[in-house]
Amino acid sequence: MTQQLEHSHDPQAIRRRLASGNRPSYLPDAILGGIDGCITTLAVVASVAGAGLPGVVAFVLGVASLIADAFSMGVSNYQAVKSTEDARRRLREQEKRHVATDPHGEREEIRAIFEAKGFQGDALENIVETITDDHRLWVDTMLMEEHGLALTGPSAGKAGLATFTTFVFVGFIPLLPFLVPVFTGGEYFVASALITALALFGIGYVKGVILDMNRWRAGMETLLMGGGAALVAFLVGTVLEPMLADLRFL
Repeated sequence: MTQQLEHSHDPQAIRRRLASGNRPSYLPDAILGGIDGCITTLAVVASVAGAGLPGVVAFVLGVASLIADAFSMGVSNYQAVKSTEDARRRLREQEKRHVATDPHGEREEIRAIFEAKGFQGDALENIVETITDDHRLWVDTMLMEEHGLALTGPSAGKAGLATFTTFVFVGFIPLLPFLVPVFTGGEYFVASALITALALFGIGYVKGVILDMNRWRAGMETLLMGGGAALVAFLVGTVLEPMLADLRFL
C-alpha cells in the first residue's frame, strides 16, 4: 500500500514550493493566547467560587484580570519575538563585518562547517567556492550554520496581536454565563466550568486538526491542563475563604 505524502515531489512542484519561501505561522501565538486566556479567567472564577463570593465579584474580577493579562501576554510575546529579530539583525551585521575584515578566516569557517557534514576533497572546495563567491549567501550561511538562526521569522507585532486577540476572545468565554440572567448562585460557576471545558477541548481539537495530530488526544490534553489549573485555583479560594469571612467583621 502506497503511503500518501503531504506534498508532491514533482520537479516543478518542488521549485514552486521552494520559491514561495517559508511563511511564518502565528498558530502557536494564537493557541498560547487562547489557552492561557481561558485558563486564567476560569482560575479567577474558580477561586471566587471556592471563596464563596457572589457571581458579580467573579465577573468584575474576571474582566479586570482578562484585560490586564491579555495586554501583558501580548507585550511579552511581542518582546520575545522582537528579541529574536534584533539578534538576527545584529548577527547579520557582525558577519558582514567579519567577511569584509577577515575573509580568509570566514572562508575557513565555511570549510570547517561543511567538512563536519562529511564533505571532502573537490566537493568540499566547490561548496566553499560557491558560497564565498556570493556575499549574501555567505552571510546567510553563517547565520544558519554558525548561529543556528532562521533567515526570516514571524513579525513581532503580528505575534503579539495574535496572542492578545485570542486571549481576549477565548478568555471571555468563562464569563459568558454571568451575562445570562437565568442562572443563580452556584449555577453561574457550574455553567462557566462547563463551557470553558468545551472551549479548552475545542482549542486542543483544532490544534490537532491543524498540526495533523490525534484530535481527541490533543483536545483532552488541553482540557486536562486547563482543568488542573482551575482546580488549584478553586482549592486556593476554599482555603482562603475563612480569611474573607473574618474580614467581613472588621
